[in-house]
Amino acid sequence: MVKRPFFPLVIASVFSSGTASAETDSLTLKAVEIIGDSSAARVLPGSGNVVDEKQLEIEGTTDIHRVLKTVPGVYVREEDGEGLRPNIGIRGATAERSSNVTLMEDGVLIAPAPYSNPAAYYFPTMMRITGVEILKGAPLLRHGPQTTGGVVNLLSTPIPTERQGMVELELNEHGSTDAHAHYGDVAGPWSWMLETVRRHGDGFKDIDRSKRDSGFDIEDYVGKLRWQGERQALQLKLQYSEETSNETYLGLTDADFDRDPNRRYGLSSIDQMDNEHFGSSLTHEFDWTDRVKSTTTLYYNDFKRDWFKLAGGGTFIDPANAGDATAQGILDGTVDVAGLEYKHNNREYESKGIQSNFDIELGAHQLALGARYHEDEMDRFQPVEVYDQVNGSLVFQGINRPTGSNNRFETGEALSLWALDQWQVTDRLRLNLALRYEDVETSRKQYADADRTTVAATRGNESDEWLPGASFTYDVADRWQVLAGVHRGFSPLGGGAKANEDPETSDNWEAGVRYFGDRVFAEAIGFYSDFEDKVENCSVGAPCSNGATSGTFTTGEAEIAGVEFQLSTEFHQGAFLIPVDLSYTYTNAEISKDNPTSGLNDGDHLKEVPENQFSARVGLEHPSGWNNYAVVKYIDEMCMVAGCNDTATRFDESESLVVVDFISQYSLNRDTDVFLRVQNLFDEQKIVSRLPDGARPNKPQTFSVGLRHRF
Repeated sequence: MVKRPFFPLVIASVFSSGTASAETDSLTLKAVEIIGDSSAARVLPGSGNVVDEKQLEIEGTTDIHRVLKTVPGVYVREEDGEGLRPNIGIRGATAERSSNVTLMEDGVLIAPAPYSNPAAYYFPTMMRITGVEILKGAPLLRHGPQTTGGVVNLLSTPIPTERQGMVELELNEHGSTDAHAHYGDVAGPWSWMLETVRRHGDGFKDIDRSKRDSGFDIEDYVGKLRWQGERQALQLKLQYSEETSNETYLGLTDADFDRDPNRRYGLSSIDQMDNEHFGSSLTHEFDWTDRVKSTTTLYYNDFKRDWFKLAGGGTFIDPANAGDATAQGILDGTVDVAGLEYKHNNREYESKGIQSNFDIELGAHQLALGARYHEDEMDRFQPVEVYDQVNGSLVFQGINRPTGSNNRFETGEALSLWALDQWQVTDRLRLNLALRYEDVETSRKQYADADRTTVAATRGNESDEWLPGASFTYDVADRWQVLAGVHRGFSPLGGGAKANEDPETSDNWEAGVRYFGDRVFAEAIGFYSDFEDKVENCSVGAPCSNGATSGTFTTGEAEIAGVEFQLSTEFHQGAFLIPVDLSYTYTNAEISKDNPTSGLNDGDHLKEVPENQFSARVGLEHPSGWNNYAVVKYIDEMCMVAGCNDTATRFDESESLVVVDFISQYSLNRDTDVFLRVQNLFDEQKIVSRLPDGARPNKPQTFSVGLRHRF
């Protein structure tokens, strides 16, 4: 891909002339939304959902998995029970460390390296997020690079329009303390906000023969500064976070899971993740005329992580599951073993770019025209420490300096263009036309020695794709609306791709019906994705179905089809208001043609896609300020490798699970709330994942109490 003079052109638009003024009533900057509120999601010429601030406050916002389980068409695979490393999939985009979904915060890409290494080892601290938008269907072509399944946009705490603040504290029975505070003010054309989240937890797992807990410490800080004029505004956002968590990739054998799902083997006692993230963005909005507005954002993200952990724990789990007594003894610490490798999964990521969008009103047409130039990179330098297990203790032996796949540098460079037209054809018919262009170049350089004096191998890939889409809504009656759409899906291959490999592409269809009642909203949407070549992104955290932990694995032609349903209503029972929200998703995800290369056959199930999932949220709200809620979530078993329906072994799939959460909240006054939350009320724990190395549980029953005060 030839570099283009894109930065200078867009920067010129940022600083184009405009009269500055101390008046602040004509333009208000806030978190960059891609949908708006729930009512806007319900009339999209496509499908979408908004989890608003009220729901996040009520249910607690520490785990994105808990939030998204209430959204139809979204699949999650839990890993640590705390949501620290999310695995999110949407429709045709499978979970795989969220690498097939476009993740954004305030409209800015947040994956560590969205083109070369999109696996979500970084995710924003959910306590400081005030809304979650999920966009599916043809309108998602406004965003990218992942355009197959959907977009998740997190909305950060906005700058207040007057002096105000908030403090929240929550304690739970597992030694967790969560604190969140923010404060902001306005002075003439200037406004600002400071925010912090501090989280400490001891974890819910017990490590054999170790005094170390399985918990975490997280600090997150955000600062925002805005200047606002008569026709333009400028906002600076700075964010810094760091995390230390005693997390591991080593799970359990099925037999040990049945005895105690919250056990951890002593082999994982020294495993620990350390990371830090710095993000910055500068956003400029300008009203060129009453009908033409532009938004331009410069952004930069830097993420460093070192996940020190046992490598290859599955080499003990798999034989122990098969009855190997020696492997089981090694896990239990009763059998000595030499040469255990603990790898410093040490990587540095950098992501930066500039994006600009023009919103233009032309009568019945609302146009969005924009472009983004993006660069990212990943530097992997991973030494390995060698230990022996002697009498149940780990004894250090030495360090192997990194070479080969542990010592490499990958880059991604991309130019994206988009054009969308929302055309109100008649009073009843609304047509959405979309076109996106992605021009992507990735590279990898692998070194033969730790000093990087010799290059062992290089590879690179170039691809460019035009991605069209069209959708519509039609009001067949005052309360009924139909919608349908089709768009081309695209997923870049990443920095490990070879020159002769093609990116994953798909044709994605949806059609549905909506009902708008006085107190009822109902929606049913069918979706279908047809893949020429379904691709899995391989990582240690989400190994591919062929066992690879880097690069990609092409499974072949595939089809994913399903139905999403949601219903929202509310009614009164005496003095109580009872809101009810239901969602259900059915999905059939299969290989559609025999593939001798991958070894998969027609009818083989794809990984990490449950067939059925359901959620119900019922409230009991009283004018006194005492409100109670129950949230029920069900998810089917999932394949951990493609084709698990043909392997006839339970070790290739997770288990189905029903979890009930309960929340009780009472308002002491207009500004102060106290609350009780019970996660997993009936203490149901199942194997929610077997990736990467063994069986993993969901979080056990957990009681917490807290207080929130606004001032």
